[in-house]
Amino acid sequence: MLAVGSVSAKSNLEKSGDIMHLLLPAAALGASIIIEDNYQGSWQLIKSGVVSRVAVEGLKFSVDKDRPDGSGDDSFPSGHTADSFASATFIQQRYGWQWGIPAYIGATFVGYSRVQSDKHYVEDVLAGAAIGIISGLYFTEPYSGITISPTANSGHYGVSFSGTF
Repeated sequence: MLAVGSVSAKSNLEKSGDIMHLLLPAAALGASIIIEDNYQGSWQLIKSGVVSRVAVEGLKFSVDKDRPDGSGDDSFPSGHTADSFASATFIQQRYGWQWGIPAYIGATFVGYSRVQSDKHYVEDVLAGAAIGIISGLYFTEPYSGITISPTANSGHYGVSFSGTF
C-alpha cells in the first residue's frame, strides 16, 4: 500500500527550478571547458561549488529547521539556491556581466521556485544565495583570453568574439 506522505507530485514550477539548478553549473562547466585551453576555470568552479555545498550541509546539520511543506528538518539554508548562485557568480566573475545577468536571473528563479514550492522559506533562500555568492567571489578570477559577447543591433543578432593574439 502506498502511504500518502511518500507521494511526491512536483509542480511544473518546482521541476523547472530543479532543471535550472542543474543547468547553471553545467553551463558554467561547459563554458570553462570550451572557451579555455586549460582547466583553471573548471577548477575554480569546482572549488566554489564544493565549499558552498560543505557550508550548506554544515548549516543544515546544525540548524534544525522544518521545511514549510513538512518534508524534513533541513530547510536552512537552501542548497539549490547556493549551488545556483555559486554558478551564476562564477559565470559573472569569469566571463562578465553580459553572461552574468542571465545567470543571476536563472539563479533567482531557482530561489523563487523553492519558496513557491514550499521547500524553503525566504530566509533559507537568501542565506543560500549569500553562501553561493561569497563562495563564487572568493574562488573565481576573471578570464583574460578570448571574450565572447552577445550582440543585437537593428534586428540583427549574433555573437562577437574578440581577443589579443
